[in-house]
Amino acid sequence: MTGQDTTHFQERMTIVGDLKAASFVPWIRRHAAKLGLSHTISHTSSMRIELEVAGPEELIDMMEMGCSLGPIDVWVERIDRTAISGERT
Repeated sequence: MTGQDTTHFQERMTIVGDLKAASFVPWIRRHAAKLGLSHTISHTSSMRIELEVAGPEELIDMMEMGCSLGPIDVWVERIDRTAISGERT
């Protein structure tokens, strides 16, 4: 046993603000890929983006932080997170 926690979570993130989805969506995909998170974007508009992410909780936290800072042409007002499931793998 290595002692590493390999708990994976799945969460829904709703990002709200002045998002300019055309530039932010590709940025979100790249950021999730760099973190090694599974992700699915289910809704995009200039005011709201909804996505599901799956992976270790710490990396999902990093995803939220990255999205809150985002690219320069985006203004994120808030990010709501809802747990979908948590399972030990």
